[in-house]
Order: sequence, then structure tokens, then C-alpha cells
Amino acid sequence: MKNCKFEAFLVMVGLIIMGVCVMLGLGKVNQNVRTVNVRGLAEMDVEANKVTWPIAVKEVGNDLSAVYVQVSKSADAVVKFLKDNGLSDDEISVTAPNVVDRAANYYDSNWKHRYNVTSNIVVTSNKVKLVMELISRQGEMIEKGVAINSSEYGNYTIYEYTDLNSIKPQMIEEATINARAAAEKFAKDSESKLGKIKTANQGLFTIENVDEYTPNIKHVRVVTNVTYYLED
Repeated sequence: MKNCKFEAFLVMVGLIIMGVCVMLGLGKVNQNVRTVNVRGLAEMDVEANKVTWPIAVKEVGNDLSAVYVQVSKSADAVVKFLKDNGLSDDEISVTAPNVVDRAANYYDSNWKHRYNVTSNIVVTSNKVKLVMELISRQGEMIEKGVAINSSEYGNYTIYEYTDLNSIKPQMIEEATINARAAAEKFAKDSESKLGKIKTANQGLFTIENVDEYTPNIKHVRVVTNVTYYLED
């Protein structure tokens, strides 16, 4: 019985010693594993392929029916201008006129015209260059007596780039190449060799205007994070 207990004790001691040796060995291996983390940047300027152009027509007066009719005529004139110059019905939407009765506002007693009626025509199109041309020609409608209110709150033209998937592979490849170039330079400077990729993170794509003067040109950017093994 004593021999069995002694043998069990020896086995337990042996397992403990083995565990300590394994831990020390792993610690040594981990100390020898070296990595480098680098970032790769890819950038590209692209033209917007979608534009949303809101056009507000507004009339004021004291005869609601007359003001309403005039706003409707102005909206029709705008739609005709847009269609005559290359836009289709499915690219143009017209909202119902919005009526503001200033006499109904208890805090607004200093008014000359009781009714303020506004209608919005919204152009949504992939013909970005054509719409930009029409925006530059909107003075032609004003010359014809169409009261366009381009400063209406919220009435600003929006340019978008919606074809990101078509350039993603190219940009990810470029970012990865740039990351590898940075890692190779680091490996060379540290007198090491670049090994395989340990981890990689694509990062997020961002799309912004190139500047405030050319909102139709978008700047696309992506950063990849890559960790490489370093070898002696």
C-alpha cells in the first residue's frame, strides 16, 4: 500500500515538472515570435453618379386661390423646363403646395401678405452633368417670371457616389500592397525577413467631398491594418 502511494506521489511530481517545462518552453517560443503591424492606405477621386436637386417655387398674397393657382403654374413651368432639357417624368417629383397662413400665427401680426404658398420640385437623376448644367441655367426660369427660391431652408443639392462595390477590390489590393511595402521596409531596417500574414483588417471606406467647391467630386479612402510575422 505504501509502495502505491509512493508511486502516485512520483507520478504527481513528474506531471508538475513536465507542466513547468512546457510552460517555460512556450514562454521561450512566444519570446521568439516577432511581428510588425502596418497600415496601408488607398485613395481615389471619383465623380458622383447620383444627384438630388430640390427646387422651391413660392408665391405670396392675400387671395389664397390666386396664390395657389400661380404656384401651380410656376411648378408646371419648372417641370416643362426640366423635361424640355432632357429629364424624364420618373426623374422629377412634385410635392403638393404647402400653405402658411400668417394670420393664424398669434405671434406674427406684422405681415403684408397673409398667405405664403410653396411647392417643391425634386430632381433625382444619374445624369449628373446634365443636372449641373440645368442648375447653372435656372436663371432662365427666373427671367420667365418663375419665382424660384434657391435659398429655401434645406433646399441644397446633394451629390452621391453609389458604385463603391465596383472600386472596392482595386482599392483593397492597393492598400494591401502599400501595407506590405511598409512592412518590408521595417523588416529590412531591423535585419529581418518578412513572413506570412498573422492578422488583417480591411478597415472602413469613407466617401467625402474633395472640397466645398466641387461637391460632385468625391474622395474615397480606405485603410487596411495588417500584422506580419518577422523571421530571422
